[in-house]
Amino acid sequence: MFQKFFNQRRMGKGAEIEDSIMTVTQKEEAIIESPFERRGLALMWIFAVLVIFVLASRVVYLNLYQGKYYNEISKGNRIRSIVIKAPRGTIYDKHGNVLAGNVPSIDAIVIPADLPKEESRKKEIAQKLSEILDMNSGNIEIMFASQDSASLDPVLLKENIARDQALILAERENDFPGIKLEKTAIRSYDSGQIFSSFIGYDGKITREELKDNADYLMTDYIGKNGLEKSYEKNLRGVYGATQLEVDSLGNTKRTLGIINPQSGSDLVLNINSELQKKIFDSLNESLQKSGVKTGAVVAIDPRTGGVLAMVNLPSYDNNLFAKGISNDEYRNLISDNDLPLFNRCISGVYPPGSTLKMAVAAAALSEKTINPETIIDGLGGALHIGSFRFGDWKTHGPSAVRQAIAESNDIFFYTIGGGYGNIQGLGMSRMKKYENLFGFGSSTGVDISGESAGFIPSEDWKQEKIGEKWYIGDSYNSSIGQGFVTATPIQLANYTASIANGGTLYSPRIVNRIKKNDGTEEIISPKILNSNFISQDVMNVVREGMRMTITDGTAQGLKTLPVEVAGKTGTAQFGTEGKTHSWFVAFAPYDNPEIAIAVIVPGGGESHSGAVPVAKEVLNWYFSQDKK
Repeated sequence: MFQKFFNQRRMGKGAEIEDSIMTVTQKEEAIIESPFERRGLALMWIFAVLVIFVLASRVVYLNLYQGKYYNEISKGNRIRSIVIKAPRGTIYDKHGNVLAGNVPSIDAIVIPADLPKEESRKKEIAQKLSEILDMNSGNIEIMFASQDSASLDPVLLKENIARDQALILAERENDFPGIKLEKTAIRSYDSGQIFSSFIGYDGKITREELKDNADYLMTDYIGKNGLEKSYEKNLRGVYGATQLEVDSLGNTKRTLGIINPQSGSDLVLNINSELQKKIFDSLNESLQKSGVKTGAVVAIDPRTGGVLAMVNLPSYDNNLFAKGISNDEYRNLISDNDLPLFNRCISGVYPPGSTLKMAVAAAALSEKTINPETIIDGLGGALHIGSFRFGDWKTHGPSAVRQAIAESNDIFFYTIGGGYGNIQGLGMSRMKKYENLFGFGSSTGVDISGESAGFIPSEDWKQEKIGEKWYIGDSYNSSIGQGFVTATPIQLANYTASIANGGTLYSPRIVNRIKKNDGTEEIISPKILNSNFISQDVMNVVREGMRMTITDGTAQGLKTLPVEVAGKTGTAQFGTEGKTHSWFVAFAPYDNPEIAIAVIVPGGGESHSGAVPVAKEVLNWYFSQDKK
């Protein structure tokens, strides 16, 4: 074949044959290469389709499933919601007098996300702020550095700044990126020292408090103690917001809308503010005369359990905390040996002394240990058990229960409490039973925190805690409110109120009602802890003994008051130096009681020189007023 081709070329047909060979060869190559080209093209198409599918799937995912999330992020970069703080509820006394209100204030705050990223710029801002706000620039720098740089949550820089400071920051807003002014309000307390014992105060929230109050901001105020703390959820309003469009530097471009805040609920108290002031002045004057520095008074309406007054001395001005107390001021308060921050009315525990004798008398009458006419000899002023002598505060003659209450006859109560001669005493178990019924040994449930329960011992308790058996002498001491027995002023006032009203023990309430911002009111109904636990016959005997305390007994100085009063003095020893607490409890008017009061002057000596004069002056004033 090749020879033929060769010969043909030689015959002049070479070019044609070469074209033929080339044509055949290209066709053959095309036949050979075509499958590979088609396969590559197919692969390219498949790859392109996959890429398009993946991209399309991502678009669908981002729009349908993550669209809301990224939309919110986008809005966050463009739209800011600025909180409008709601006014805190006002606190009124029973007659509508404002005890705690609000005054406008301005805080300087930081928005961490709006601070410059450059450290040098932050340092420059800190230096300028320190000069305007009278702060340490180093502390400001540390505060800047400790924040999450992406956070839009406001952080307090300085609260309650001066008006001229606010004006400077407002005029030079562009010089301080990330620094804003926040309109707020601080508490204004009327006669702070007089009412702080139960109103308490509010202050800036701490990081620890924020953990338990997730819906609060770091710039928020929160109740710290007293009613401000107990009724925090009522007093705090519902915040509003202003929707703003801002640029990348946090500067406002325009306002998009406003959600108005709702103010907190108001509290109307059972407190009579004029009575509170009178007690404060009378007690303060008595302490100054005696040289004693502490005292407490609680007054309760025996018809409802409403707290009419609660005075604690020494006291403190809660306005100091509202305005941002300085380190020196706070240090002075907590280092004061007289403990002005300590509420003796509800937290102070003291031996009640002879004021407990009505409960012991009620127990003995109820258990038939004695009857109203049982006479017990005064034994010449002392009861002897072996080598032990249990003396009276003075020598008394033979007494029945009414006279024993009126004259505070210790021998009588030793006998009915621990037993002597032919009188089978109650013993500690039965004394404890009735004292518990009157509310001793447990908290009253008053609507502020920090209340102590006091203590009523038992025979088993002494063995377990002290490692000693219970002796008859322990029963003697307990029967006159000494030994291991302790109580709080509010327990004594509440116990006296239960005697006054014939045997209903209420849980004391400072707040009478809550006025909500929708115009409705929530009445705080009286809560009964116990009732009908002592017969009316027994209660009448006890009440008659308390009335005789005024007419023929240890508090005859109150006979001249405008109304008939019933009461009981108490002198309770403490420590090893022979010092005594001065107690007095009373209720009035005798036939239709509307006030029960307990006064204690710790370390105040005899009751007639410490507690009784305070009660006399207060009750004389109270029943000389028009109380309509």
